[in-house]
Amino acid sequence: MNKVNAIEVNGVSKSYGKVKALDGVSFSVGRGEVFGLIGPDGAGKTSLYRILCTLLLPDAGSAAVDGFDTVSQMKQIRRRVGYMPGKFSLYQDLTVEENLKFFATLFGTTVDEGYDSIKAIYSQIERFRNRKAGALSGGMKQKLALSCALVHSPSVLLLDEPTTGVDPVSRKELWEMLGMLKERDITIVASTPYLDEVRCCERVAFLNHGLIRGIDTPEAILERFADIFNPPGLKRSEEVRGKSEECREASRARARTEWQFPAAIPNAGDSSLATRHSSLENVIEVEHLVKAFGSFRAVDDISFSVKRGEIFGFLGANGAGKTTAMHMLTGLNQPTSGTGRVCGYDIRTEYEQIKRHIGYMSQRFSLYEDLTVAENIRLFAGIYGMKDDEISRKTDALLQRLQFDEHKNDLVASLPLGWKQKLAFSVSIFHEPGVVFLDEPTGGVDPATRRQFWELIYDAAQRGITVFVTTHYMDEAEYCDRISIMVDGKISALGTPEGLKRQFGQPDMDHVFTYLARQATRSGD
Repeated sequence: MNKVNAIEVNGVSKSYGKVKALDGVSFSVGRGEVFGLIGPDGAGKTSLYRILCTLLLPDAGSAAVDGFDTVSQMKQIRRRVGYMPGKFSLYQDLTVEENLKFFATLFGTTVDEGYDSIKAIYSQIERFRNRKAGALSGGMKQKLALSCALVHSPSVLLLDEPTTGVDPVSRKELWEMLGMLKERDITIVASTPYLDEVRCCERVAFLNHGLIRGIDTPEAILERFADIFNPPGLKRSEEVRGKSEECREASRARARTEWQFPAAIPNAGDSSLATRHSSLENVIEVEHLVKAFGSFRAVDDISFSVKRGEIFGFLGANGAGKTTAMHMLTGLNQPTSGTGRVCGYDIRTEYEQIKRHIGYMSQRFSLYEDLTVAENIRLFAGIYGMKDDEISRKTDALLQRLQFDEHKNDLVASLPLGWKQKLAFSVSIFHEPGVVFLDEPTGGVDPATRRQFWELIYDAAQRGITVFVTTHYMDEAEYCDRISIMVDGKISALGTPEGLKRQFGQPDMDHVFTYLARQATRSGD
C-alpha cells in the first residue's frame, strides 16, 4: 500500500443475486483527506462502506485500510475504523451514557480512556447523559453517534449519509466538527445528498449503478454531472398559478356540496357546522395551539391558516416542535389547549374524520415492501374507504400516468428509491384528500429525483389538493407558496419565501432559516 494513502480500493465487485451493487470499483484516499462518496440511492455506497468496515466480503478485488487487508486482517481494521451509518447506530432504549459505554466496550476501551478523542463533541450533549437516545433530537443523536464512532480513537472515519433528516443548522455543526477531526489528521470518507456538504470535501467520487463515473474536486464533479446534481430549478408560471386558483375554486365548490348538511337533520344549525361552512377558504385553521408534556411546551401557542390548494412549508430545526404540531393536525395527538380545524373538522373531537379526509407520507414512504405495486395501491385505497370499481379504474389510470404498467406486479422492495417515492406520494393522494401531509418526503434523495417529486407536488396543488410539507432542503422551501419557521415551539416567521428574505435581509431561505434557528434558547428536544 502507498504510505500516503489511508484507503485503497482495487477492482472491488459485489453482487446480490442478479443485482450488481459494485462493479470493479477502484479509488484511493490520502491520509488526513476529507473524501466524498456521492451518488443516488442504490448506487452501491453502503455496500462499499460495509466492505471497508469488514462487515461485508467483496466478491472480487481487494480493499485496504491503513495498510491492512479488509478480508485477512479484519481485527486490525476494526480497531482503526469508526463507522457512522445513515440510520444512527444507536440503541434507542439506552441512555446517552449507556450507548457510549456500550460502544467503548465493543472496541475494548473505556469512555475515560477515549474521552479526549470525543470531548469537543460529547461535551455538547453530556448534560443529557441520562436521557434515552430515542428521546433526543436529530442533531443530538448525530453528536452521540459521532461520539460513539470516535470513542476508540480511530484513524479513519466512515460516514454514510450521517445528516439525512437533520436540520440545516445541525448539519453545519457536524461539518464544523469534521473540520476539527481533520486537524487531528483523521481520514474522513463521507456520503451526502446535500450539495453544500459535497463542497466541504477535498475530492469526491461519483458512484452510480455500482461504477465510479468520476473522481475530482467537488466543483468539477458537480459541473460535469450537472444534470443529476444541479437540475434546473422549478418555477410556477403565472399561467400555472392561475390554473391553480381555478382548481382551488372548483375544490371549494366541491367542498360546499360535500359539506352541505340538510336543514332537516337534527342539530344542523350546530355552531360547529356553521364554523365548518365559514372555513371553506382555509383547509387548515389553527388558533393558540399548545401541546405540553408536563411543564415542557413542545408547541407553544401557535396560530396560522392554510388555503385550499396552497403549498405550505412547515419548517423548523430538530426539536422545534413541528412534528408534534403535525401529529395534532393529522389526528394522532390532541392539543393541551387551543383550537384547530383540518378540512373543516375539529382536531380535538373529530380526529377520526380528519384521518379519512387527509393524505400522509412520511420520510420512510409508508409502503409495504413485501407487497406488489398494485397490492399497495389497493390496500391503501381500501383503508381510505374507496369502492372496488373506483379503485380498479383509478389504479389503471395511475399506473399509466406513472408509467408503471409493466411493473404493477413487482414487489415494492425491488423498486428504485425514486420510484418508491413517486408511488408513495401517489398512493397518499389516491383518494383525492383535501390536504396531504408530507413529512420530509425527499430525505436522502438526489437533486434530480427531488425535482421530479416536486413536479408531482405542483400537479397535486393544481388539482386543488393542499400540500403541507416539512423539509430540511432549503431549496425546496423556495418552491412553497408560503412558509412558517418554528423556533422553540413558536412560529417565528410566516410568509412567502421572497417576503421572508426581504424581511430578514437574507439572500436565500438557507440564510433565513439559519438566522432564526440560531436564536433558539431552549436546550434539548
